[in-house]
Amino acid sequence: MQDPAKRVKVLHMENITKRFPGVTALNQVNFDVMEGEVVALIGENGAGKSTLMKVLGGVHHPDEGTITASGSPAVIRSVADADSLGVGFVHQELNVLDNLDVGANVFLGREPHRFGLINRRKIKADTQPFLDTLGLDVSPDTPLSKLSIGQQQMVEIAKALSKEAKIIIMDEPTSSLTLSETERLLKVIGDLSEQGIAVIYISHRLGEVTQCAHRVVALRDGKNAGELKSGEINHDAMVSLMVGRDLKRTPLTSSDHETVPRRLVVSNLRTALYPECQSSFEISGGEILGMAGLVGAGRSELAQATFGVDPALSGSVSVDGITIKRGAARQSIKAGIYLAPEDRKLTGLVLEFDITQNVSLADLWNHSSRIGLIDRYAERKVAEQQIERLKIKTPSASTAAITLSGGNQQKVVLGKWLSMKPKVIIFDEPTRGIDVGAKAEIYKLMRELARNGVAIWMISSDMEEVLGISDRIVVMHEGQITGELQRDEFGEEPIMHLAVGNSKTEAN
Repeated sequence: MQDPAKRVKVLHMENITKRFPGVTALNQVNFDVMEGEVVALIGENGAGKSTLMKVLGGVHHPDEGTITASGSPAVIRSVADADSLGVGFVHQELNVLDNLDVGANVFLGREPHRFGLINRRKIKADTQPFLDTLGLDVSPDTPLSKLSIGQQQMVEIAKALSKEAKIIIMDEPTSSLTLSETERLLKVIGDLSEQGIAVIYISHRLGEVTQCAHRVVALRDGKNAGELKSGEINHDAMVSLMVGRDLKRTPLTSSDHETVPRRLVVSNLRTALYPECQSSFEISGGEILGMAGLVGAGRSELAQATFGVDPALSGSVSVDGITIKRGAARQSIKAGIYLAPEDRKLTGLVLEFDITQNVSLADLWNHSSRIGLIDRYAERKVAEQQIERLKIKTPSASTAAITLSGGNQQKVVLGKWLSMKPKVIIFDEPTRGIDVGAKAEIYKLMRELARNGVAIWMISSDMEEVLGISDRIVVMHEGQITGELQRDEFGEEPIMHLAVGNSKTEAN
């Protein structure tokens, strides 16, 4: 990056205020970015990060405040306005079309024409330099459907560069990336910085922030909470700014209480993704079993087959010695086995429904009268109990799930199951896209459930999470469990050895 003294300010947002019905999302927020600077924007879910970036990206218009871009006053009322000012956005949920090729995605809506037809040759020629800049070794005419998530993300960045972006906003960019793809992205961010392009990096993965950020800006409850300069950036300092309170460390083991042996037993289960592989394991009540593995190892598919939402080709699942009919999620629910899925928006919630409807959805028969009418009072009472228990930040139980932050949406998913006396809960990526404060609350909840005899199966790609919260770890590779680690064997290296297909003997 060039000499800081010679850098110019490419963005100045002053006293930005944005109100929605019943809530002030942003209150007099100030935010600056210099040319070539990587600024991490951090804060708990609901702190206002996304709203501030949507103001910058032209999705929301502020009620108060001013924006200056490269020294000139700017009014951003649309995405087109943001584009014209050189603001590019790489969303957590990628905004790409996998039925088109790479070049078509890069120049979507801005296609060059010749004789009234799209000039595909020019698209290919103009796309290639951006791919070279990002080190993406694919042809512009490669179908996007053939690229990994990490490569598709690079296409999004190429699109921003093709619009001559001066500022690129990256919202939770590594949430679905492998370790190698994450490392590649962080290198690309450094390269963009060297070229004078500013990056606004939003992430709950504070280790990545420490690696790539030149400065950290924290928001709390819609207000500026402080900032950290390069030499001040560390995990504890960031948590302090974000949360404004000490987070108590969750005890690592649950050995201080009685366990229920073999509460969940999975025997020789085969999934459609890896039909030749069988998986067998068991979890005691009161135990947290962590399941690690690389992206594509088959962990989520195994969880879905165990719960019954996906068909299992063979094998059996039992809870407290009672076998559950294969492929019958309703039978799993009746047996007390519940799944908090990886994608809470797609399969964990009905986003248009309110909190009450989501919490009661899986247990409607217990909220209904003999003639099938739903008891709205009882339904709402249960929802309000879960709001209080899980500290869900919401104006009321009638609030639509789609308006909640990611962390609060996850709590609604958990509230649905906690109202039904679980015996087994499968947590698939339980804290993806969730801030450190909400993470601490979910870890505390998991430990509380374990103390009450619930068997916890936690699937996570976050190594620190797996090592920190598990009582025992199993590791998957290409549909097969390659090994099991007891607490005294825990470590990143043995997990990675097993995750790439080595046996436990080879790992040792």
